[in-house]
Amino acid sequence: QVQLVESGGGLVQAGDSLRLSCAARGRTFSLYAMGWFRQAPGKEREFVAAISRSGGSTYYTDSVKGRFTISRDNAENTMYLQMNSLKPEDTAVYYCAAKFTLYTDRHYSATSEYDYWGRGTQVTVSP
Repeated sequence: QVQLVESGGGLVQAGDSLRLSCAARGRTFSLYAMGWFRQAPGKEREFVAAISRSGGSTYYTDSVKGRFTISRDNAENTMYLQMNSLKPEDTAVYYCAAKFTLYTDRHYSATSEYDYWGRGTQVTVSP
């Protein structure tokens, strides 16, 4: 079992920045590829960014490329999402997810591929 707890959400204005954190407890964090997803009201959960076990491979959905940066600190069992130049359309509940994998440099973008999920943190961007 892996427990994931997100933090860092809040209410900001368009153009502002936020950094989300995902703290993991339980089994060895470095054995899991990680991802960020988000869900806006009335919409399905969508992929935002992913990072491999080693941190050497990252992947982003097109709408956040150049604005968001995913990273991880395996020594601190924590993953981050730095979000810059936020837009109202980024408003959503953001979830972190973990996938056990034997591959050190693969990332995963489908919700069905992940084994564990956090409860989410709300990000609201006003115009």
